[in-house]
Amino acid sequence: MELDDHAEDLASDLGVDKEEVKSDLQNLVEYSVPIDEATQSLRRKHGDGSGGGGGAPSSKNIGEITPDDGNVTVTGVVLTAGKRSIRYQGSDHVIVEGELADDTGTIDYTAWEDFGLSAGDTITAGNAGVREWDGEPELNLGESTSLSFVDDPLEIDATIGGNATLADLQTGDRAVSVEVAVVECERRTIDGRDGETEILSGVVGDESGRLPFTNWDPAPEIEEGGPVRIENAYVQEFRGVPEVNVSEFSTVTAIDREIDVGADTTSMDVGEAVRTGGIYDVEVAGNVIEVRDGSGLIQRCPECYRVIQKGQCRTHGDVDGIDDLRVKAILDDGTGSVTVVLDDEITEDIYGGTLDDALEQAREAMDQSVVADTIRDNIVGHEYTVRGHLSVDEYGANLDAEQFGESDDDPQARASTFLSAIESGTDDGIVADEEVDA
Repeated sequence: MELDDHAEDLASDLGVDKEEVKSDLQNLVEYSVPIDEATQSLRRKHGDGSGGGGGAPSSKNIGEITPDDGNVTVTGVVLTAGKRSIRYQGSDHVIVEGELADDTGTIDYTAWEDFGLSAGDTITAGNAGVREWDGEPELNLGESTSLSFVDDPLEIDATIGGNATLADLQTGDRAVSVEVAVVECERRTIDGRDGETEILSGVVGDESGRLPFTNWDPAPEIEEGGPVRIENAYVQEFRGVPEVNVSEFSTVTAIDREIDVGADTTSMDVGEAVRTGGIYDVEVAGNVIEVRDGSGLIQRCPECYRVIQKGQCRTHGDVDGIDDLRVKAILDDGTGSVTVVLDDEITEDIYGGTLDDALEQAREAMDQSVVADTIRDNIVGHEYTVRGHLSVDEYGANLDAEQFGESDDDPQARASTFLSAIESGTDDGIVADEEVDA
């Protein structure tokens, strides 16, 4: 059933304006509230309880809750409780989100009302809504939820407070606390939901690795670049990898300890890396089998720095382009393939000259494609080890390279190992090309 049909049915049942109902439904759906739950919410809002399923909701252990449950009563310990502001029905709304646990499991929750939740509280939530989020159940605590604090706390085997390392973080985590070093940081102006907004973005690191971050309310402790403790951060996906988000409700404090940012990276076969769906810091090795169009000498928009074609930027129209160098190469190791994107510095290295040299070569040949041809001659057929950030989307897998160098592995030895694995039937990690979305 289309949204318009749901709105018409609700408006008829409740005796209210269809456009008002449709607007409310649209807002709820945009925030990933399932349509059945959204319609129940609107029935409650307009005084009709018929969507609640009848009877008191059953009491359940957390580990027993499934996305098919409508409403439940649950008792658990608040592991984390972090505030965040979202845009809801055209205005800003502050929610509290985190994890709730008992001795059978944990579950994410979102509180739409201010219940005064704090990490460590034991609560009973009656008539808590259940929705599906990323395939897992999640609790919604709203105006129809009765919430009480339990004096006798539950004993659970779970960590309270949300402390984590960067390697622990996954997309969707909320109310997490990390202690990190600021590896890279820049102040940028973006088009936010309320117009131009200044943010900080860059990379943070700890002993377990590195991740990108965005600080939506620039904190001087982050901009100064020292080691910091960030409390009440949330994690969203950015270009296929987890990104630490620091909001106006996050607490950032300078800390007096050195953080040795982990230099190790995860090494994977290409196919294995692609199947992760995106990973921030990974190392793969393979043969360059092709240099794609759009490599070599290119031009970028001076406003947004995107690559332009024939003086045209998709966003800013006619522009005077900025000359630059780039390579998009296909790397294949037999388990899969990935497009490796090389920036201007790495491209100059493999080209064997500077941007000015490339411009001169293009002028002499009266054809800028000769630069890509030179690069193609230099790297196609050679094996390289690449370290960088992998993203996977509907257009394929792309690896933004930070390091790109000829592999020092012995190809003959690796071929022998490969053949031995095939002969013994232990071909772990070897997949057919058609299984890899590249």
